Amino acid sequence: MAIEVRIPTILRSYTGGAKVVEGSGDTIADLLADLDSRHAGLRGRLVTEAGALHRFVNVYVNDEDVRFLGALDAKVTDGDSVTILPAVAGGAFGFAAAAAISQHGAAAAAISQHGVAAAAIGQRAVAGR
Repeated sequence: MAIEVRIPTILRSYTGGAKVVEGSGDTIADLLADLDSRHAGLRGRLVTEAGALHRFVNVYVNDEDVRFLGALDAKVTDGDSVTILPAVAGGAFGFAAAAAISQHGAAAAAISQHGVAAAAIGQRAVAGR
């Protein structure tokens, strides 16, 4: 058994168009190294030269954000599902990406919380406060 990795559209050029690829490793760092050995350049889009996840990349292991699990040191095992999501902001692309992300459990909760905060700010702006 392997670790299933879901690839966002923007990175599928590295995977030959594949939406899902398989990899192996004990940590996210190991998994990304393994994926990069088969899909050259992928790791470089996710990890900085300093060896940390890029600021605008979200990675989830079984719906848990790796930033709360140890980032690149987060443990993974065979059968886990890893989802890579680019962070999104505003504009038409933002709405399309948000719709796609909303299908992912952990991301949907974060978007929902963000939407509530944005709505409150918008209401204050309209009221002139």
